[in-house]
Amino acid sequence: MFPPLALLLSYYTATVSAAVHTWPSPKLDALEAQRWDQDDTINGFSSFVQPCTFFIRGNDDGSETGRANGPDWIRTAYHDMATHNSEDGTGGLDASIRFAEEQSRPENAGTGFQNTLDVFVAFTTRHVSLADLIAIGLVTAVENCGGPQIDFRGGRIDAAEPNAPGVPEPQGDLNAHIASFKKQGFTQTEMIGLVACGHSFGGVEHKPFPEIVPELNEPNNTLSVQHFDTTFDFFDNKVATEYIAGTSQNPLLVGANDTTNSDKRIFASDGNKTMASFADSSELFASTCASLFARMLDTVPKDVQLSDVIDPLPIKPSEVQIVLGTNGKLLLSGVVRLFNVTVDDPGRTVQLLIDSHSGETTTTTLALDRFSSAMGGRVQSPFYAFNQSQDPDGNHVGVIELDPAKGVEKMRFNINGKVEDQGGVGFKVQDGVVFSETSCITTVGATEDDDPVAGRFDIAVRTGLNPRRIFLEQEVKDSLNRTVVKETDLERPAQPVSAGDGAYELWSIQVNDANTYTIGAEIDDGKFSTIDTHSLKILTPCTPTKRRVWRKRRPGI
Repeated sequence: MFPPLALLLSYYTATVSAAVHTWPSPKLDALEAQRWDQDDTINGFSSFVQPCTFFIRGNDDGSETGRANGPDWIRTAYHDMATHNSEDGTGGLDASIRFAEEQSRPENAGTGFQNTLDVFVAFTTRHVSLADLIAIGLVTAVENCGGPQIDFRGGRIDAAEPNAPGVPEPQGDLNAHIASFKKQGFTQTEMIGLVACGHSFGGVEHKPFPEIVPELNEPNNTLSVQHFDTTFDFFDNKVATEYIAGTSQNPLLVGANDTTNSDKRIFASDGNKTMASFADSSELFASTCASLFARMLDTVPKDVQLSDVIDPLPIKPSEVQIVLGTNGKLLLSGVVRLFNVTVDDPGRTVQLLIDSHSGETTTTTLALDRFSSAMGGRVQSPFYAFNQSQDPDGNHVGVIELDPAKGVEKMRFNINGKVEDQGGVGFKVQDGVVFSETSCITTVGATEDDDPVAGRFDIAVRTGLNPRRIFLEQEVKDSLNRTVVKETDLERPAQPVSAGDGAYELWSIQVNDANTYTIGAEIDDGKFSTIDTHSLKILTPCTPTKRRVWRKRRPGI
């Protein structure tokens, strides 16, 4: 079987629109999946904060370090945002914390930022920036460890250079802290709340702050982290209750060096009014933190336009893929997610309705495939596969075969007798430009560990479509380590090869690397792009297939 390929073509734009999210919308779809499928094998990274005590640089022997990833993720988001200057609109949450110049500043002491970025960078794509992932990381850490739901908007742009310093340091006096938070866009009362909310997690580690925390010599706290409250890896209002009760061991409250007791000065700056209200009501604390965290994440440079709050789509296709098979059929596969419904409901019937270009409808009953969750399991969503055949491991591997002449215009879903079609527009599918199973490898490495180094991609273009351009797209990193798209044009064939019983013609291109690609096309006034990627590594050999022989060069040759 030809490997998974995407058929979904949508307008590609550089920014997120504030319009209502209707599927497909590649950028919003990707952001929605990253935000709401927090533990899904495709999109989610909540496994890095589950359990909430997990630390990516933990001890090999399994002993507790005193640190956890979640507090690092929250601290990273704040320190990245704190460069904002509300007077001129510069700085803010834009991933400038990735630059060595920022991380080397005294205000950014410690290894938590780079540890966090090492995880996040693997999830960046053309649609999800590192800055967006920093924001989603805070949401994921807070929600998966007992915290409230936080509104998330997408569309952040990664900075091109470091921002100015902005994080207040513990030794600063109260007026300096008030001025710093004011510059970021927060009032004195909001400063108290934001510090308390952030310090519901984590603590201060001895190594980067020896003047604040001594060596603790505790076998279950090998990094000597003095925590802000007694539940450092879980969201609750103990940072406030322990403060009001006078039992807190927060090193920024009761540290031996009063000069660095910044939380003491901040919390008491309104006569303890705010902290007392937090101690009296865990609900008030949670709702205040949800609002302040959302404000913090939305603090971005003035030229960045964020989307509306990204709410989950109740019915959402995903991983929808189409290819023109060697049997001449269009091969369709994918899944559909039903957001936050009973995961295993044996009485539920989910059917896929495929509407062709000729007006005919075919119906296929779908099988339960997997589920995702968010907010620490408070939200669970089942996925139903478009196909029913399974491999020995239980993975759905079959496809739905379609007549290429009739194709597919849109999908609908019948769930327990109710048709879901996005208010009548359906889930539109573009089958005009797709990969062909005839694509193949022409030259491979000397061993199975070597990357394929040459191959041919065949692109099936629907007869009569008449595109202005067809091109391969490749996600690459620019000089600032931001994900950008490189385009490589295909030449229009002088004598097109007919495929799919004349429904398609093949355009071909030779490539000399093993990178993954999507297809781009310019048709009429629109620029389209497929969602999924395809790689030479999983293609079948052309005939004949050459194997490159790699020989070690002798010295002096």
